[in-house]
Formats: sequence, C-alpha cells, structure tokens
Amino acid sequence: MNLTSFFIYCIVVTFAPGPSNIVILTSVGQVGPRKTMEYVWGATVAFGVLLAASALLNHLLAEILPGILQVMQIVGSVYMIYLAYQVYKMGSTETASKQVTGFLNGLIMQFVNPKVVLFTFTVIPSYVLPYYDSTMSTFLFVIIITIIGFFAYSSWVVFGSVFRTLLNRHQKAVSILMAFFLIYSAIMVSGII
Repeated sequence: MNLTSFFIYCIVVTFAPGPSNIVILTSVGQVGPRKTMEYVWGATVAFGVLLAASALLNHLLAEILPGILQVMQIVGSVYMIYLAYQVYKMGSTETASKQVTGFLNGLIMQFVNPKVVLFTFTVIPSYVLPYYDSTMSTFLFVIIITIIGFFAYSSWVVFGSVFRTLLNRHQKAVSILMAFFLIYSAIMVSGII
C-alpha cells in the first residue's frame, strides 16, 4: 500500500470545500465556534459510521452500489438546496443559524452528502482492503481516516473563527456566496451539468 498516496487522497478530499465545510464556515460567523463544534461532532460521527459501513459491507454494497449512489445524489442534492436556503437566511435572521447547526444536522448532512458517501465507499475498498485483510487493521484505518476528517472539519471552524469579524461584517454577502456554492454543489452532484 502506498501510504503517501493514501494520506494525500484523504487529506485533499476531507479538507476540500464541500457542503459540510461550507455550513461549518457559515455557522461559525453566526453562532461561534463552540456551537458549530456540535455540528462538527455530528459530522465526524457520521463520517466514521460511513467508513465502518464501507469496510464491513464492501462486498454486499459492491453489487448494489450504483443504485445507492443514484439515490444519494438525489437526496443529497435536495438536502443541499435546503441547506442553501438556510444558509441564505443566516444573512438576514439570527434564528436561521440554529436550524443548520447542531449535532443532529451534522450527522444527517454526512449521510446525504454525496462527497462524503463517495469518499467513504471508495477509500476503504481502494486503499485498505487490497492490502490488509484483518478486521483490526481495517478498524485502525477507519479510526485514522475519521480523525483526519475531524481535523478537516475543525480547520474550517478555526478558519471561520479567525475571519469571524470579516465574515460578520459582510454577513449577507457571505451567506449569499455560501448558499450559491451549496446550490452549485447540488447541481454538480445531481448530474444536471
């Protein structure tokens, strides 16, 4: 196994902007880092569960994966559009932020986030299972990748905290821009473009 390639893949995918990272960045400006960390914990738990499911159910899912991915694209796109609306509302009301942040929303977002689902269903079968067949080694890689994901989400909280004043000063513009990115992500995931 090429560990360098494995770590580069994990870091690039988890740190790259995606629906969860956009919600995290926007939420930090609205509710602060402490409240946003609830969302991060939910996202991290779901990320780990998806990785574990990929590792444990790889053979079963390989046969039905195309159908699952199509459903996830549709559900994920609809949920991202809903989140885009919620993020847009953050620029105009204080109560909107409570609807997007929180442990449960972080958890749900990961299960319908096609970026995360595709990553978790490819990283274990591509990088781990061809080289390690023991349950313990697979479990160790699930933990390592989950920790990388947690650091990625937390880095977005730190970034949002550092630039919080700037983000709050341009709250409406940032909310519109982040909502646009979520809608763009939804369109790209749906396969329309």
